[in-house]
Amino acid sequence: MSRPGFITFLEKDSPPMMFNAGDGFHYERLPEGTRVIYPPGPQEPLSDPNVAIERALLEPLGMEPLHDLLFPGMKLTIAFDDLSLPLPPMQRPDVRQLIIEKVLEKAHAKGVEDIDIVAALGLHRRMTEGELRHCLGKKIMSRYYPDRLYNYDAEDEENNVTIGETEEGEEVTISRRVAEGDLLVYVNINYIPMDGGHKSVHTGLSPYSSIRHHHTPDTLSHTRSLMDPPNSAMHASINRMGKLLDENIKVFHIETTLNNAAFPAFADFMAKPEHDWSPVTKANFLATHNATQRAPRRISRRVFHTIKGPHRMTSVQAGATDPVHAQTLKNNYEQQVVPVDGQADVLLLGIPYLGPYNVNSIMNPLLVYNMLLGYLFNLYRGKPLVREGGVLIGTHPMPEEFNKTHHPSYIDLWNEAFPETHDIREIHSRYEKKYAYDPWYRTLYRSSYAYHGAHPFTVLYWAAHALDHLGDVILVGGDPHTTSRMGLGRAQTITEALQMAEGTVGPNPSTTYMHIPPLFMCEVS
Repeated sequence: MSRPGFITFLEKDSPPMMFNAGDGFHYERLPEGTRVIYPPGPQEPLSDPNVAIERALLEPLGMEPLHDLLFPGMKLTIAFDDLSLPLPPMQRPDVRQLIIEKVLEKAHAKGVEDIDIVAALGLHRRMTEGELRHCLGKKIMSRYYPDRLYNYDAEDEENNVTIGETEEGEEVTISRRVAEGDLLVYVNINYIPMDGGHKSVHTGLSPYSSIRHHHTPDTLSHTRSLMDPPNSAMHASINRMGKLLDENIKVFHIETTLNNAAFPAFADFMAKPEHDWSPVTKANFLATHNATQRAPRRISRRVFHTIKGPHRMTSVQAGATDPVHAQTLKNNYEQQVVPVDGQADVLLLGIPYLGPYNVNSIMNPLLVYNMLLGYLFNLYRGKPLVREGGVLIGTHPMPEEFNKTHHPSYIDLWNEAFPETHDIREIHSRYEKKYAYDPWYRTLYRSSYAYHGAHPFTVLYWAAHALDHLGDVILVGGDPHTTSRMGLGRAQTITEALQMAEGTVGPNPSTTYMHIPPLFMCEVS
């Protein structure tokens, strides 16, 4: 059994708390009475993942068994989630490898020869050969790469096809290979409840012409939590698209959930409560803290990106989209949800070194903004952990650093738009189409390893609900130039940030620290 999440209130002599702060750590004593919410411990993994996968394929939800859907001469497409999940990347073997090997085994037994395997990127950057090999293993790579195993291309106009529009006028365009095939098998890792279900196809195998409908400031301002799909306008749009897709295309979903054993032993201080640190854990923390304080940021970043997580599968379910995803969400919430009594005036969060869009890369200012106001703020069901008009405080240096290969459109948007405005709706109206259709960004997306020209806009829009809800956002340790340009407040210490917050929420605010990583969610009563 896993350790349930728990809550404590700090006393006067409580030890300092560790905050993730990008490629390093912030370590500071918090005020007496601060509520600290700790994540649940890892759930027990499946004893034999291969047996569980086999059972899921033989006993699917709402569909025939996979082997009954396979036949000689058919066109089979297997798509899988890209490197943006899980975080950090999994130790080998990755669950995507285990599942796809099992699907291929069944396809070969039925005489299926026309098989394509597609990394479902959407507007994300292409995966490198090494990244694909880590995810899928040598056997699959040697047999299928590069001709039959490849990255989805959202800008390949000839090989994307429109299958219709929803009742709300949302264009549904997807990969021609999928649209004209006999079966799509989609392999998902549900690391956070925002992902999976219809979203897999309609962000992973769809171009900008479709994604632009559900990634807008207005849609995301009405998404009351990205992690709570029933209360998400974004998911409502995607589900309308999915309904149309299911009327035209046969899709067999295979979804998995993971436990939150995200860090190997030498880095377990990132996931353990400070009062549970052993002498070895303390020594590992101090060594890492001192090293990252002294080393150039590029070296610290490189070290952190070598970490591979010992995540393990806790469930696998297969079949029709809706019943599969309902079970996936149930299993995901069992690992992640912590019940919490009441909202806080001030919420404290450490911002990790790694997000879905800087794997083997740099968390630039726009991605720090996305992580704090998009991902971390939205880690709740029902209502936010911080009250309306409250203050969100995060810790990160937010340096003005970018990966020139991965984020070229981010760099140009940073230099063109942000000197004039940080208003996401103004940026949307003035710049999005220009960047989305720019031929140079399209070329870099297709031929290099660049995120799509529209991608920096989508990550900004994730902040829409948080910006509507909060009274102020303060970054501790942030670069003065970047925090100002992004429209955030800045403090040197958490103590200083809490003093600033009193100007917004009043004296003696109730303060909560959400102790991340690993990721978890709060259900606030």
